[in-house]
Amino acid sequence: MSTVVAQSLHVFGLRSHVTNNIFFFDEQIVIFPSGNHCVKYNLDQKWQKFIAGSDKSQGMLALSISPNRRYLAISETVQDKPIITIYELSSIPCRKRKVLNNFEFQVQKFTSMAFSPDSKYLLTQTSPPESNLVYWLWEKQKVMAVIKADIQNNPIYQVSINPQDNTQVCITGNGIFKILRFAEGTLKQTNFQRGESPNCLAHSWVSEDRIIVGTDTGKLFLFESGDQRWETNIMVKEPTSSRSLDIIHESESLVEFPPPSSPASSIEQMSTTTYTQQVVLPQVFAIAAYSKGFACSAGPGRVLLFEKVEEKDFYRESREIRIPVDPQSNDPSQSDKQDVLCLCFSPSEETLVASTSKNQLYSITMSLTEISKGEAAHFEYLLYPLHSASITGLATCIRKPLIATCSLDRSVRIWNYESNTLELYKEYQEEAYTVSLHPSGHYIVVGFADKLRLMNLLIDDIRSFKEYSVRGCKECAFSNGGHLFAAVNGNVIHIFTTTNLENINNLKGHTGKIRSLVWNTDDSKLISAGTDGAVYEWNLSTGKRETECVLKVCSYNSVTISPDGKVIFAVGSDQTLKEIADSLILREIPAFDVVYTAITISHSGRMIFVGTSVGTIRAMKYPLPLQREFNEYQAHAGPVTKILLTFDDQFLLTVSEDGCLFTWKVFDKEGRGIKREREVGFAEEVLVTKTDMEEKAQIMLELKTRVEELKMENEYQLRLKDMNYSEKIKELTDKFIQEMESLKTKNQVLKTEKEKQDISHREHLEDLIERQSRELQDLECCNNQKLLLEYEKYQELQLKSQRMQEEYEKQLRDNDETKSQALEELTEFYEAKLQEKTGLLEEAQEDVRQQLREFEETKKQIEEDEDREIQDIKTKYERKLRDEKESNLRLKGETGIMRKKFSSLQKEIEERTNDIELLKTEQVKLQGVIRSLEKDIQGLKREIQERDETIQDKEKRIYDLKKKNQELEKFKFVLDYKIKELKKQIEPRENEIKVMKEQIQEMEDELERFHKQNTQLELNITELLQKLRATDQEMRKEQQKERDLEALVRRFKTDLHNCVSYIQEPRQLKEKIRALFEKYVQRADMVEIAGLNSDLQQEYARQREHLERNLATLKKKVVKEGELHRADYVRIMQCSPRMSSAPVLL
Repeated sequence: MSTVVAQSLHVFGLRSHVTNNIFFFDEQIVIFPSGNHCVKYNLDQKWQKFIAGSDKSQGMLALSISPNRRYLAISETVQDKPIITIYELSSIPCRKRKVLNNFEFQVQKFTSMAFSPDSKYLLTQTSPPESNLVYWLWEKQKVMAVIKADIQNNPIYQVSINPQDNTQVCITGNGIFKILRFAEGTLKQTNFQRGESPNCLAHSWVSEDRIIVGTDTGKLFLFESGDQRWETNIMVKEPTSSRSLDIIHESESLVEFPPPSSPASSIEQMSTTTYTQQVVLPQVFAIAAYSKGFACSAGPGRVLLFEKVEEKDFYRESREIRIPVDPQSNDPSQSDKQDVLCLCFSPSEETLVASTSKNQLYSITMSLTEISKGEAAHFEYLLYPLHSASITGLATCIRKPLIATCSLDRSVRIWNYESNTLELYKEYQEEAYTVSLHPSGHYIVVGFADKLRLMNLLIDDIRSFKEYSVRGCKECAFSNGGHLFAAVNGNVIHIFTTTNLENINNLKGHTGKIRSLVWNTDDSKLISAGTDGAVYEWNLSTGKRETECVLKVCSYNSVTISPDGKVIFAVGSDQTLKEIADSLILREIPAFDVVYTAITISHSGRMIFVGTSVGTIRAMKYPLPLQREFNEYQAHAGPVTKILLTFDDQFLLTVSEDGCLFTWKVFDKEGRGIKREREVGFAEEVLVTKTDMEEKAQIMLELKTRVEELKMENEYQLRLKDMNYSEKIKELTDKFIQEMESLKTKNQVLKTEKEKQDISHREHLEDLIERQSRELQDLECCNNQKLLLEYEKYQELQLKSQRMQEEYEKQLRDNDETKSQALEELTEFYEAKLQEKTGLLEEAQEDVRQQLREFEETKKQIEEDEDREIQDIKTKYERKLRDEKESNLRLKGETGIMRKKFSSLQKEIEERTNDIELLKTEQVKLQGVIRSLEKDIQGLKREIQERDETIQDKEKRIYDLKKKNQELEKFKFVLDYKIKELKKQIEPRENEIKVMKEQIQEMEDELERFHKQNTQLELNITELLQKLRATDQEMRKEQQKERDLEALVRRFKTDLHNCVSYIQEPRQLKEKIRALFEKYVQRADMVEIAGLNSDLQQEYARQREHLERNLATLKKKVVKEGELHRADYVRIMQCSPRMSSAPVLL
C-alpha cells in the first residue's frame, strides 16, 4: 500500500435527489448526503464528520434514521447490485452494524426505507418493475414479509411505519395509497381505495391512526384508520406572462440529476403542463409532523405550517414560510422557485430544516414563525449557497486560502478552505466552464459560453474589468508568477499578459479540443493535452512546440508536470496513467477498470493524486509503482472533473459532476518533503473600488451632518422642556405647600377625635370581657351534662351492635349452605345444554365448508370472464395505436414541409435583425444621453425626498412630543387626585399606629424597669443568704474550737494534779513535767499549725462554693428573664392587633 494518505476534512455540497436527504442526529447535529458520503455537521461548532459510502458504490439512493437516533440505513448500488448498509451512529467513528446484500427476491434498487418505532424492523421499497415491499428483522438479516406493492408498475415515493405500532405500515405513490398490517408472516392491506387514487407524493403519521397525505395537485387529505376525514386545497395564483416561461426554462435545467424514483421526476412531467395554466397547482413533495400539527411543502419556494383545531378533527393553516429572494442571483425572482423536497424538525421542535431541488439547505427557528404574524416568515441558509449542477472549474492561489469554482448552474463561487466558509458568489446569464485564480488571490479568469472575462475579487462582489471574445472557453490557467494567463479557444491556446491585458501569442497545433493546460514552475513552458490524443510542450519565448507525444487511440482528460519540468503525466480514456519524457512514453500504469479523469502532482514531487470516473480518489507516491500500490478513497457520486493541491501541499481539493467540493488533509507516513513552511502568512488585503470608497465616505459625511443636526435639535428641545418643567415644578411646589398646611390642621382635629374614640373603646372592651367570662361558665356547665347523656347512649348502642353481629353470623351460615346446593343444580343443568350446543356447532361448520366450495367455483368463473374482457380491450387499444402511428407519419411529412418554410423565414429574419442592430446602436447612443439626464433628475429627486423626509420627521416628532405632553398632564392630574385620596386614607391610620407604638414603647420601658428591679433584689437576697451561711459555718467552727480547748484544759488539769503527787520526788517530778511539756506544749503548736492549714482549706472551699452558687443563680436569672421577655413579647404582639382594630370596631 502507498504511504500517501488523504483524510477528508470538509465538503461543500448536497445530493438533493437522495430520498430523505436531511435529518437531525441531535439538537445540534444534522446528517445529509454529499458526494458518496453522509456528513454529520455540527451547527454550533461548524465541524464535519464523515460516514463513507461502500467500496465501488455508484451513489446513495435513500437514507433512514431510527427513531432512537442510534442507527442509520443507507441504500446504495454497488457494481449494479443493490445494498443496504446499517451504521451505528452512537460509536465514534460510526461503524457498520449490518449489511443486507443477499436477496431471495428480484430487486434493482431500494428507493425508500423506514425504521419501526422500536428500531428492530426495517421497511424497504424497491423500484419498478418489481415494486416489492420488504419487511425486515434487520439485526438477523431475516425477511419477515415480501409483497408486490403495485401491479401497474407505478412509482412508489414513500414508505413508513406507524410510530406507535410495529405491524402497521403505509405506502404512497402514483395512484397508490395503501395501509397494510403485518400478520401471519405477510403484509395485508387494511384500507380499500374508492375510485381512482390521486398521485400521492408524500405522507406523514400525525397520530396513532391518522395520516396526512399530499398530492401533485396541491391537495391534502387526512385519513383515520384508512377512511378520509378531511380534505383541503393549497392554491397559488400566478400570471401567465414571461414569468411562467422562465419557470419552464428552470425546470428544463433541473433535468441534470433526475432522481430515478423520487418525486422529482414528476416535477419535470408537471412543469410543462401546469405552468401554462392560470392557476398553478403546488405539488406537496414533503410533509413533517410535529406536536402542534404538521409542515408541508406547498409549491416552489413555499412551506406551510398547519395546526390542529382544538376539539375538532381538522387542521388550519397557521403560518407561511418562504425561501428568500437571492440578491446575488442573475434573476432574483427565480431563487425562490425551487421545490422543497425534504422537511425535518429538530428533536425539541425548535428548528425546521428543508432541502430543495437546487441542492440547497435552509433552516428556520420556529419561534421566529410565531413572531411574524400576518406576514410570511423566511428561511435562512443552513450552511451557505451551494452549487446546484456539475462543477466544471477549480482553482486556488498562493497568497490567500481561497478556492474558486465555477459550475453549469451559471455561478462562480469563492470558498475559504481555512475557515470552511463561502467568501463570495455570483450568478450570471451564461454557463461557466473554467476558472483560474491569480496567485495573489485578487483576480480570476472565467471562461463563459459567450466570452472570457477577467474579473476583480472585491470585498463584496466579483466585478468584470476586461472581456475577450473567446467563445466556449473550456480551459484557462494563470501562470505561477501571475504575469500571464492562457485560455483555450477550441484547438487554439491564446496567451495574454496581465499587465497590458493583450494577446501576445496564439499556440496552434492541436487537431481536436484541448482538455487540459498546465504551466511549468518557471513559466517558460506550457503543456497541453486534448481529445486528439496529443500532448504538446510549448516554448513561450518562440511560440513553438518543443516536444510532442501523439497517441490517437487515447482522448486525454488531464495533464500535469513534475516540479523539475522533466516528466509529464497524462491520463485519458485508455484507462492508464502515462509518464512522458522527451516525446516518449516511459511507462504506462494501468487504472484497473476505471478511467482517470483528473491528475495533480505535489510541489515536492513525491505525491500524485488522480480522480476517477466512478468518483474515487487515488493517492500514490512517486516514482510510480507498477503494481496496485495506492490508497483509494470514496469521495464523489459522479466523475471527478478537477483535482488540485494547495501551494503548501497540505490540502487536496476535488470537484465532481455531482456538484460537491471536497477538501482533504494530506499526510505522508514517511514524512518526507510534504510540509512546506510558509515564510509569510496569508494576506488579509481586499480589493475595494474607488467609487465604493467615495460613496461610503459620502454616506459617512451625510450621517455625521445628520447626527450634528439632530444633536442641535435635541439640545434646543431639551432646553425648552427644562424651562417648561421648571415653571411647572414651581407651581406644583406652591400647591403642595398649601395642601400640606391644610392637611396639618385636619390631622390635629383627627387626633382629638381619636383620643375620644380610644376612651370609649376601652370601656366597651372591659364590658365585652366580663360578658365573655360569664357565657363561658354557662357553656361549660351545659356541655358537661350533655356529655354524660351521650356516654350513656353510646353504651346502650354498643350492646345492641353485639346482638346484631351474632344474628347476622347465624344468617350467613344458613346462606352458605343454600348457595352450595343451588350451585350443584346449576352445573348439572348447564352441562346438559353444552352438549346440545356442540352438536349444533358441528352442523354449522359443515354448512360453512359447502359454502366455501361454492364460492371458489364462482371465483374461478369470474376470473375467466375477466381474462376474456382484458383480451378484448387489448385488441381495441392495439388498433388505436396503429391508427395513431399512421397519423404520426403524416404529421412528420407535414413537419418537413414546415421546416423548409421555416428556413426561408429565418433568412428573412436575419436580414431584419441586421437592420435592427443598426437601429439599436443609434438607440444605445440616445439611451446614454437619456440615462445621464435621468441620473441628474434622480439626484435632484433624492435631495428633494431627503429634505421632505427630514421635514416630515421633525413635524412628526413635534406632534409626538405634544401628544406626550398632553398624556403626561392627564397622568399628572390623575396621580394628583390619587395621591390626595391615598393621603386621606393613610394619615388617620398612621396617627393611630404612632399612638399605639408610643403606648407599646411605654409598656416596654416599664417592663424593663420591673425586670431590672427584680434582678437587683434577687442578687441582694442571694448575697445576704450566702453571707448568712458563711457566718453560721464560722460560728460553728469557733464553737468547736472552744470545746476542743476546754477538753484540753481539763486533761491538762488532771495530768497536773497527778504530777503534784510526785512533789516529794524531784526526779520523777522532773520527768513527769517534761512529759507534760512534750505532751501539751508541742501538741498545741502542732494543733495550731494543723488548725491554720485546715482553716485555709475551709476558707478556699467556702469561697469556691460561694462563687458556684453565684454562677448558678445568675444562669437561672438569665433563663427566667428570657422566658419573661418571650412571654411579654407574645402578649404585646397579641395586644397590638386588637388595639389597631379597636377604632374600626367602634
